[in-house]
Amino acid sequence: MNATLDGDVVRAHGDARQRFYDARGYGRADGADVTLARVEAAHLLYRGDLESVSGMDFRAFFRDSVASEPGFAARFLVYTDLRERGFYLAPAREGWPGSDGAGDDRDDTEDGADILVFERGEKPGGPVAHRVRVVGEREELAATALAGVTLAVVDEESEVSYFGCSAGGGFDGQTAYDLPTGLDADLLDDRVVCWSPPAALYESAFYGQPVSGRDDADVDALQLSLLEAADLAERGAVDLDAAAVVERGREVEGDRFDRRLTVYRELRDAGVVPKTGYKFGADFRTYDAVESVAELPHSERLVRVVTPEHRFHPRDLALDVRLAGGVRKSMVFALAGAESVAYLTVERLTP
Repeated sequence: MNATLDGDVVRAHGDARQRFYDARGYGRADGADVTLARVEAAHLLYRGDLESVSGMDFRAFFRDSVASEPGFAARFLVYTDLRERGFYLAPAREGWPGSDGAGDDRDDTEDGADILVFERGEKPGGPVAHRVRVVGEREELAATALAGVTLAVVDEESEVSYFGCSAGGGFDGQTAYDLPTGLDADLLDDRVVCWSPPAALYESAFYGQPVSGRDDADVDALQLSLLEAADLAERGAVDLDAAAVVERGREVEGDRFDRRLTVYRELRDAGVVPKTGYKFGADFRTYDAVESVAELPHSERLVRVVTPEHRFHPRDLALDVRLAGGVRKSMVFALAGAESVAYLTVERLTP
């Protein structure tokens, strides 16, 4: 069967509707004919179901499409991979099944998808399992444009990796404790020492580390990070000027301290215990429920704090997610603005 290129779509006639749309979910039905997006037509040419498009074989049509549509080669690879996995697909564009077109014709900074993947066993127009955004490994990605999409990253060897990006951090804090007031403490260099703290400050609330070592049962002094100290000072638990502690934090790490402190406070308010994530290359590792440091559970998440204007490199994103998965944790990015924090959880997927 032959088809005709008409602008940015392909028209197939004859029994195309029965062969392509009704039987296998390609394209958009137009009476007895079918209108195909370029990526659909290219796949049918590749499979041999179409002989040509306006006289072009697969090679010629593929070259023409790459020249006409930025990112076409990567989209074709992802479309082919998902078709081979047994899914019904549709381009995320107005008029195609499952799409109203809203937000789907994206540019480099907008939210949106390239391909809709329908739930397994569902034909186009049914429930959508994945809104897939296709990128190359060298592209930059706006942090605020990822929630709600499945990211398909095509690397330099044309292999595809999938990442699920969802809004929220999944935090379910259940750590309860009563803070003391007015504890004696000294601001020393880039940390704070709290003298003669009640045992529960460390054992139940998991603030600080004992000066004498973590395994010492008799804690007579706690070393607090500047984040912990600023939080405790603001809550009145230590006898320090909270503004002075924050100022010291800014001297140590600049504006980044304020963003990290905003996230730290919000997590503590939610009943979550944040501790340093340095060993994992993150800002925090978090615990939802701490009853006793002596019986400390594994942390559930790694949290990296970024600005809402942050742009990810797919290579760095893959590294963070792979590391988190390797230590059985979820990877959460905290987009910390001046007044609010939005959370983005990213996980590796196998569709």
